[in-house]
Amino acid sequence: MICVRIAHDHPVVRAGLRHFIGTTTDIVVPAEAARGAAVQELLRTRDFDLLLLNMSMPGIFGALSRCRRSSKIA
Repeated sequence: MICVRIAHDHPVVRAGLRHFIGTTTDIVVPAEAARGAAVQELLRTRDFDLLLLNMSMPGIFGALSRCRRSSKIA
């Protein structure tokens, strides 16, 4: 089973990705994030295989910077 996390600030995009991924039987989307701070929480768990990340969403660079400083992501 492949675990995918979606991080995008637009609900329609998240819903579309979730729907598209839901057409497969071996991929699951157990969590999503709509803001940079929520992305930081997703990255802390580290129990996923793939992160679909909108690099232009509000607050994303601050969240990624905090995670890098705390050595949570490579």
